[in-house]
Amino acid sequence: MVTEYLRVAALAILCDLGDIPTSRNVAIPTQLTRITRAPILTRRRIVLALMVAVLADGLQFVMGPLGWAFGDQAIDVIAMALTIWALGFHLLLLPTFVVELIPIADMLPTWTACVIAVIALRKRAERAREKETIELRNVPPLPKQRQRP
Repeated sequence: MVTEYLRVAALAILCDLGDIPTSRNVAIPTQLTRITRAPILTRRRIVLALMVAVLADGLQFVMGPLGWAFGDQAIDVIAMALTIWALGFHLLLLPTFVVELIPIADMLPTWTACVIAVIALRKRAERAREKETIELRNVPPLPKQRQRP
C-alpha cells in the first residue's frame, strides 16, 4: 500500500502525468503535480519573469553588499514567489534563492541568469513534448483483436 503510494507519487512528480485518478491513496500526488506542473510559457509570462528578475538584481546591486536590514531577503522572497507564479516551480530556483542569501553574492545577477535558464529548459521540454505528440499522432492504430467466445 505504501510502496504503491510512493510509486504513484514519484511517477506523478517526475513524469508530470497530469490528473491522476483520485482515491484516498493518491490524493497527495495529485496535489503535488498541480503545484509543480509548469504552465504553458506565453510571451507575457516570460516578460513578467524577466522583469521581476532584472528588477530584483538591480535593486540588490543598488543596495550594495550589505543591503538594508532584511531588505535583500524581502526582495529575494518576492522575486522567488513572482517567478514561481509566472514560470512555475523549478529546482533551479532553490539554489538561486540560497545563493542570494549570501551577502556579497547577492550583487551578482543570479535571478536573471536563473530565469533565463528556466525559460530555456521549459522551452526545450515543450518542444520535446510537442514532438512526442506529433509522433504519437502518426502511429497507426492497433489491429482489432478477436474476442474469445
